[in-house]
Amino acid sequence: MAKRGGGPTSTEIDMTPMIDMTFQLITFFMFVMNFSEAEQDDRIQLPSSQLAKPAEGVIEKPITLQLMNTGDVIYAGERVAVRDIAARLEREKSVMLDEGLEPSAATVIVRADGRAKTGEVQDIIRICQEKGFERFALRAQYDDRR
Repeated sequence: MAKRGGGPTSTEIDMTPMIDMTFQLITFFMFVMNFSEAEQDDRIQLPSSQLAKPAEGVIEKPITLQLMNTGDVIYAGERVAVRDIAARLEREKSVMLDEGLEPSAATVIVRADGRAKTGEVQDIIRICQEKGFERFALRAQYDDRR
C-alpha cells in the first residue's frame, strides 16, 4: 500500500480566552495592591505606639515626607536636607495652584524615623505651614504589647 502525505497538520488556537484571563488577572492585582505602601521607604523605622490607628478613608492629595534618622528627608524618592524642603514644597504648591487647588486641600504625611529628633519633625511642619499646607498626618507603627 502506498503511504499518503501524512505531514503535520496545522491547527489554529483561539487566544481570546487566554488574553481575557490575563487582563482579568492584571485587573485583580491592581485592585488588591496597596498603593499606600508604595510611598514607604525601608530606611524609615517608624516609632511604635499603642495609640496609633489606621488611616481613616482615602487621602485625596497626599504629599509624603519621610524624615530619616540622619536628619534628611526623602521626598519623591530623593534625599533632601530639611532646609531644602521648602523649595520642593513651593513647587508642589505652584502645581496645585495651576490645577485650581489650594495647598490647604493637600494632606502632608510625615513618616519620621523613631530615632529622628523631635525638633526636626516640628521644623518640617513649620516649613509646610509657611507654604500654606495645613493638614498633617503623622505615621507610627501600632504596638499591641501591653
